[in-house]
Amino acid sequence: MTLTTRLTAAVLCGALAAASVPATASARTARGELLDVVPVSTMDTGQLATYLADRSLDASRVRFAVEAKRITYRTVDAFGKPTTASALIALPRNGDRSPRQVTWLHGTTGYRGSVASVADGNDRAATYLFASAGYLTTAPDYLGLGTGPGLHPYVDAPSTVTASMDALRAARSYATSKGLRPERRVMITGHSQGGHAAMALGQALERGADPRLEVGALAPIGGPFKPSLLVARALNDEIANGVAYMAYWTVAWNRLFDLYDTPAEVFRDPSVEALFDGEHRNEEIFQHLPATMRELLTDSYLQRMRHPTGVLRAKLREADSYCDWRPRVPVKIYSSAGDKDTLLETSAYCDQRLKQHHARSTLIDLGADVDHGKAAKLALPQILADFDRT
Repeated sequence: MTLTTRLTAAVLCGALAAASVPATASARTARGELLDVVPVSTMDTGQLATYLADRSLDASRVRFAVEAKRITYRTVDAFGKPTTASALIALPRNGDRSPRQVTWLHGTTGYRGSVASVADGNDRAATYLFASAGYLTTAPDYLGLGTGPGLHPYVDAPSTVTASMDALRAARSYATSKGLRPERRVMITGHSQGGHAAMALGQALERGADPRLEVGALAPIGGPFKPSLLVARALNDEIANGVAYMAYWTVAWNRLFDLYDTPAEVFRDPSVEALFDGEHRNEEIFQHLPATMRELLTDSYLQRMRHPTGVLRAKLREADSYCDWRPRVPVKIYSSAGDKDTLLETSAYCDQRLKQHHARSTLIDLGADVDHGKAAKLALPQILADFDRT
């Protein structure tokens, strides 16, 4: 749930115009149908080693050149209506006709142009890390980000799962067109919002959401596994970047669940709502937000959030539930005592819930000096080594 590490990661692309849904998108939509492929980059092993090292990622496992593409594919929105989404796919140039698969699920961003298929940032680097080790790697942008139309349904696990599942289907379609037959197993990992999404996607696959895909491994990093706890802590200004998370989450969930009639009911400055349209750069969003929750929210809404009822309470409970199952594969959860955004406590909660369901779960604390953003860079080499052994 990192607003891409304080929403200050450099974004190298300008704002993208939201693509309109093709006229042919209808009730007959084939979810995961590949619509477009755009070259992004090609790097040899030397370039990749330098690229990853420049981004403080361990480049010792670089073995293959990588070819990356932005794909556009059919999916459905949070209400089940046909739409499109984009993703980055990275293929190793290793001659393997049956490549193993990884999916990388990114953390929070308010700006559509900062995702892996568009921006040369940390999420693209994570994708290349896995691809350079031999994995067909898919990094979905989610709904409403990248070149996808509409608005992003932030921390809405069901729609994140559908977009991510359909990205995997589209990646398989592209790979098949190149004469490849990817393995059924998918190694699933992601950071922050993507850590929460990893558990939700894993659960969907294990429940048979696509018979051509199965979970190969689960390795979430710093996920907001108990959103109800994080909301409660954020309301007391006990979460790093809590104002930004709460503002984004409130606006996004209102679009889904009608939490309020007008932004003035919720925000002391009603213009806050307009910041989360996908077109404002992350730096802009932070510039226009206040420092504390009392400056952000009206007294009445603050009290409502302290004692949620109705649909809000039900949806928070649902969001808390994505560790309440028994994966067939071992789960490694990475977090850190120094994480002040999603808290080691919520990762411990996920580990505990999994174990109560008799899952093989391990919680790895990366240390008190490791903050939320740094956790992914430290965890990724360990995750890659585990995937190679799986």
